[in-house]
Amino acid sequence: MAERTLRVCALYPDLMNIYADRGNLLLLERRCQWRGIGFEVVAAGLGEGIDPEAHDLFYIGGAQDRDQALCAQDMVDTKRDALHAAADAGRVVLAVCGGYQLLGHHYQLGDERIPGVGLVDLHTVREDGARLIGNVAIEVRLPGVSGGRVLAGFENHGGRTHLGAGAQPLGRVLKGHGNTGSSGFEGVLRGNVIGTYLHGPLLPKNAWFADWLIATALGLDEPLAGLEDELERAAHADARRVAGV
Repeated sequence: MAERTLRVCALYPDLMNIYADRGNLLLLERRCQWRGIGFEVVAAGLGEGIDPEAHDLFYIGGAQDRDQALCAQDMVDTKRDALHAAADAGRVVLAVCGGYQLLGHHYQLGDERIPGVGLVDLHTVREDGARLIGNVAIEVRLPGVSGGRVLAGFENHGGRTHLGAGAQPLGRVLKGHGNTGSSGFEGVLRGNVIGTYLHGPLLPKNAWFADWLIATALGLDEPLAGLEDELERAAHADARRVAGV
């Protein structure tokens, strides 16, 4: 029996799952399994509340506009208070693309304003102009990680996400568009709450980041046991190469 177990709550996995974002959960499971760490995932769908103390990591992926709007109102109605409580308690929240947009105050989509849960100070607007699409690489600095590290992935979003004056971006854009295409920043970081447009999926291309999420969610003081990561390092190197970094 595993001495430790990573408890994950996946929000709307049937609706918020484009660009293979469910692969992020699979990688977390595998990297826990290979180290003898237990892994439990619970789905929370429409109309279902969540317990902020029952999970170490909360995950939400991306979706098309119609499904995103459907989930957005439900998040506000049934999950907002619990997500705030979880974040305030130091739980990890990882939101990708459409899920990232829902962390903020709202997403202005033409005449429609899609509500967010207000977990971080940002808003998103569907502005005129081309979608921001392509391979992307950003430099990030995370607690407990010495120096800057690179996250590489793929972005495809029509919304431009504007951070509030006191909000901290996840990283600095090295190649690609990022939050707005012009700010030079990508994602958001508030404590252990992380939002990003990087997917395709994100974690298989950045196994080091998956390990950081696991260690942070479990509250570990010691580093995780090393793994034979030849394939993972190759995947990361390839993602950086196609991004031009």
